[in-house]
Amino acid sequence: MSFILKYWIAYILDLILGDPYWFPHPVRVIGKYISFLENLFYKRKNKKFWGGILAIIVILTTMFLSYYVSKLSKYLEIFFLYTTLATNSLGSEGIKVYNILKSGDLEKAQKELSYLVSRDTGEMDEIQVVRSTMETIAENSVDGIIAPMFYAFVGSLISIGGVSLALPFAMGYKAVNTLDSMLGYKNEKYIDFGMVSAKIDDFFNLIPARISGLIIIPIATSILGMGFKNPIKIFLRDRKNHASPNSGHPEAAFAGAIGVQFGGKTKYFGKYFNKPTIGDKIKEFEAEDIKKSYKIMFTTSLVGIILFSTLIQII
Repeated sequence: MSFILKYWIAYILDLILGDPYWFPHPVRVIGKYISFLENLFYKRKNKKFWGGILAIIVILTTMFLSYYVSKLSKYLEIFFLYTTLATNSLGSEGIKVYNILKSGDLEKAQKELSYLVSRDTGEMDEIQVVRSTMETIAENSVDGIIAPMFYAFVGSLISIGGVSLALPFAMGYKAVNTLDSMLGYKNEKYIDFGMVSAKIDDFFNLIPARISGLIIIPIATSILGMGFKNPIKIFLRDRKNHASPNSGHPEAAFAGAIGVQFGGKTKYFGKYFNKPTIGDKIKEFEAEDIKKSYKIMFTTSLVGIILFSTLIQII
């Protein structure tokens, strides 16, 4: 069975099954492993060093185990490749917030959004809820879709002992991303301990974020009839208007396509921050924009897998 066929099966499984709450998802297992090692290492004196050791252990362990999963069975390989993708779950969570907003229950929408973002949601108005939902869909179109796709396809070009490194690369990326989501905060607790995790995540998202913002998302928006000129224009102008070296790239493309402006006043851990703006405020945010973001995200995933499948065949 070719890798392209395996990956398309994995992609379709994600669209159908998503991420059921009852399922012991590998990312949750990685998260528990990170928490276990954090309890062992956090109290040691050199927090940057031990935080770095933790990150290296988690990534290498994940890749090592994934290699043996691939070696055991192609069906297990397909199953675990499916778990690296988040098209269904990301879209479902966004639409859940949209449906709650349409029902008129702002307080419930705030609570639902709090499961998706690290910012404080309790005092948000409807516009802020919509903006925050769209921003997380845009950012996670890279973290949860394009980046794991990219590393799976890169890994498929390399083999050790006759075993493809597609799954180890994709799962290794998920470990990197999970480390950042758990430890990569610039607060008092993690500014040192999570520094290496944050830097590694920045490095591994460099290429996927730029491919997504400049190529994949504009193609997706063009297919949806939103055009490709404005996403590229805003991408080139505003992609660096973000504290993260990568998150601004997909956000700029999304903002340009929909005609909204991301950034602005945002509350994290009890403190307000004025984030740099991304995009032109052609229109005000409205709940329907969440559905537009969902459509862009889904089409982006489809364009991504077609693009990477085509490139692999050419290579």
